[in-house]
Amino acid sequence: MNCEHASEMMVDWLNNQMPAAERAAFEVHLNECPDCQRELKATRQLWEVMGNVTIPKPSDNLPIQFYTMLEGFKGTENKKVEKTAFWDDLKYKIESFFTPRLLLRVSYSMCLLLLGLGGGYFLSRQQTPDYQAQIKELSNQVQEMNEKMMLTLLENENSSATERLQAVSYTKEIDKVDGKVLEALLSTLNNDENVNVRLVTLEALAQLADNPRVREGLVQSILKQDTPLVQAALADVMVKLEEKRSIKPLQRLLEKDDTDVIVKTKIKETLKALSYRV
Repeated sequence: MNCEHASEMMVDWLNNQMPAAERAAFEVHLNECPDCQRELKATRQLWEVMGNVTIPKPSDNLPIQFYTMLEGFKGTENKKVEKTAFWDDLKYKIESFFTPRLLLRVSYSMCLLLLGLGGGYFLSRQQTPDYQAQIKELSNQVQEMNEKMMLTLLENENSSATERLQAVSYTKEIDKVDGKVLEALLSTLNNDENVNVRLVTLEALAQLADNPRVREGLVQSILKQDTPLVQAALADVMVKLEEKRSIKPLQRLLEKDDTDVIVKTKIKETLKALSYRV
């Protein structure tokens, strides 16, 4: 075994990934070669230092479209590599010039990482008007898809409770909720047979309470609920929204004989809180 061969095997030896026969030959050469001993020592030190280096992470502010562009760029580069061996030849010449090879590989990887992060930052700050228009169009298409999926699942009589829960969750992906979506959510709140679906729908509507139609629908829903859990949850929402129009329907619910005792206690606390804020 010569020194060049031994140098190429050092990384495998450090990782314990070398076959027994090659390992024995490598160690015999190492015991007899001071130059390889020094190179192995330097390689081990470099290996330990790189193992403690914190890998930089891309900023959370990078737009998701950047990763799409990056994948497209990588695909283009892969095609170029298939057509020509120029870069392979250049890589070979660089590897022949620099030593040790491990240092070259580490430096090369770090350069690629820094280049990718820098390119992402640059692209995120230098978007062209056309690119921004494409992003906006894509976003609108996703919005429409989420809305159609939500309405389909909520209006389909054969949808399971799990599917309806998923449909309600789509509201988080919709920036501008239109009248159709609001009507579907309010109808689900008042009519769905599953209590969990109604509770999740109530939570989604509470997030949209800046809309006057939502507030009005929530107030009207108070006397349409017959489940203690939903009644109590509605009372809590009225307090958070400071919706004083709910005082009368809550009082009527309190006066009903079939209203759960625990719910009545909750309503009394709600009425007290709302009256205090008048």
